[in-house]
Amino acid sequence: LPAAESRVCGCCGALRPRYKRLVDNIFPEDPEDGLVKANMEKLTFYALSAPEKLDRIGAYLSERLSRDVTFVNCRPCRLKMHHDYYYFLISMEALDQLLMACHCQSINLFVESFLKMVRKLLEADKPNLQILGTNSFVKFANIEEDTASYHRSYDFFVSRFSEMCHSSYEDPDIRTKIRMAGINGLQGVVRKTVNDDLQSNIWDPQHMDKIVPSLLFNLTNSERGGGGPAELTERCFRELLGRAAYGNIKNAVTPVLMHLDNHSLWEGKTFAVRCFKIIMYSIQSQHSHLVIQQLLGHLDANSKNSATVRAGIVEVLLEAAAIASSGSVGPTVLEVFNTLLRQLRLSVDYELTGSYDASGNIGIKIIKTHEERQLQEAVIRTIGSFANTLPTYQRSEVMLFIMGKIPVPGVHPALTNVTTGFQTTNMLTALPNSFLEPLLSFSLMEDPEVRLLVLTILLSVIDRHDNTPKFSSISIISDISVLKLKVDKCSRQDNLFMKKHAQQLYRHIYLACKEQSSGPQHFETLYTLLALISMELANEEVVVDLIRLALALQELAQTNEESLSVYNRCAVHALSAAYLNLICQLTTVPTFCQHIHEVIEMRQKEVPFLLPEDVFIENPKLPASLEKLEGDVLFQQSKITEVLGGSGYNTDRLATPYIPQFTGNTHLSTCTRTCAQLLLRSVAPIRRGDVE
Repeated sequence: LPAAESRVCGCCGALRPRYKRLVDNIFPEDPEDGLVKANMEKLTFYALSAPEKLDRIGAYLSERLSRDVTFVNCRPCRLKMHHDYYYFLISMEALDQLLMACHCQSINLFVESFLKMVRKLLEADKPNLQILGTNSFVKFANIEEDTASYHRSYDFFVSRFSEMCHSSYEDPDIRTKIRMAGINGLQGVVRKTVNDDLQSNIWDPQHMDKIVPSLLFNLTNSERGGGGPAELTERCFRELLGRAAYGNIKNAVTPVLMHLDNHSLWEGKTFAVRCFKIIMYSIQSQHSHLVIQQLLGHLDANSKNSATVRAGIVEVLLEAAAIASSGSVGPTVLEVFNTLLRQLRLSVDYELTGSYDASGNIGIKIIKTHEERQLQEAVIRTIGSFANTLPTYQRSEVMLFIMGKIPVPGVHPALTNVTTGFQTTNMLTALPNSFLEPLLSFSLMEDPEVRLLVLTILLSVIDRHDNTPKFSSISIISDISVLKLKVDKCSRQDNLFMKKHAQQLYRHIYLACKEQSSGPQHFETLYTLLALISMELANEEVVVDLIRLALALQELAQTNEESLSVYNRCAVHALSAAYLNLICQLTTVPTFCQHIHEVIEMRQKEVPFLLPEDVFIENPKLPASLEKLEGDVLFQQSKITEVLGGSGYNTDRLATPYIPQFTGNTHLSTCTRTCAQLLLRSVAPIRRGDVE
């Protein structure tokens, strides 16, 4: 029967239980007038005074409401035109008010009636009923109950609210309202259950596999111009993630990965990155490494997927690394890089072979070179981003790890990225012998690309004042004050470092100049390295040794015992001249500066091809052959010793020509030799176009 017809009066009404009479009295003659507030207050007072009746009140209200909902659902005409709908609204409002007011031990039975009614509303095919039922549930979800519930289940609500999030109702405005109601409902379920140990775990996959995709569907829909409730969805998603404890992160993130897979959303990158930005900023910072580990595992699982999918996952990793706080990569730092480098090697292999066995039953997949290259660049950027979260000692380990692990063309920028932003105050920590010796050993390899890479790494580590860009090219600078160099006094730790390792550095600089395959970039980088050592690590003894090294380089080019090409001999002369021009101005000894400038002026007149301006250009101006030079175009060791000795420098050391010290350290250790051989074996066949 309609609600209006169910009302009872007269002597029969007087025989009805009091709680039923009180419930009946909250309904007005004209339901559009709304709830009779005075009578509602009486009903509330009665429920508070006789809490044992609360469950009966709830059951009776639910009974009336059930009849109204059933009746309304079967009417073909518009909902708002029927009094029955308004009676129904009154019943729901009464349930809400009683729920908010009563916190007694009998509340559980009342809640069961309430949830039964909400379920009835959500099952209705009228959008207004679904939305109203959701609103009531959300109010209930925000109530902190005084007593525990042992048998209550919210499985239906998770399923129904998830369905509402995917509503395809024809009217776009109503569709949006239904979806927003679904999102609000899911948020209510999470709030009600997340901290209740007596409820089924909301973090279980059976629930997360419904909740998370429903939220992501609405985020995706909004990005595609679907007008979805994006702001509400994001807020709900953030709240869900913010409540996730350590053991729940995996179950919350796995559905995200599956959703991005199933809807091909990695390839666009934008949405995937947005999702994981929300995740990384919402979870507790100490849990960041769990998300990163899942992404790494997912990247491995997609090793045979398209390059665009793999690149999308890597781009997400890049963003995650940037957001993660220092040290949050987790305890297995090298495993992170191992995964990334494995993917880099796979991509290089795919590029070289031109195809690979794809996942599933697709068979052989032909690769697109530009896509693999984009993936490789993304991996390299990500390696650098991860490395920037590490302390100095770990970054040194990572650089050495990369050099030995992935010696193939195209991956060397990964090391440069690792050194980007490298900041240290203690060179002994940044360049321990366990790292410096293998690193310098790589500088002696035949491959010019590897040698240049090693020099670049050294620059990044040594340069603590961002002076490197000021030496981007070799030139004779008449007044170095225009460079605005930043120079600090050499610290005690720096002195200890140079006392221990200076001869290694000098020797490898000297040997690098003897390499026939060295080009302009090598000499420019060597010049920058000499300049940085002079500004970052130089005490008086180091200055003397660097001057001796520069003069030894001049002698190397002059005698030509190594049978260097004309270009290389001129380049070594130019390098020596440019550096002596710099160091004389750093020492601020006028007579030293005068001698250097006199030689440079003489060279400009007679042998300009011994200066950087004529050598390190696109078309070097070189002679056909280079005879042994004499006289005023050469820097004189005796003269330099004399002028610097007058300023307090060690004349005995200055007068002694520099000769590289070939100690036992020159020979590669077993580990280093193996690593170097691996590099040569891997580089050579690939350079020939062979694939092992």
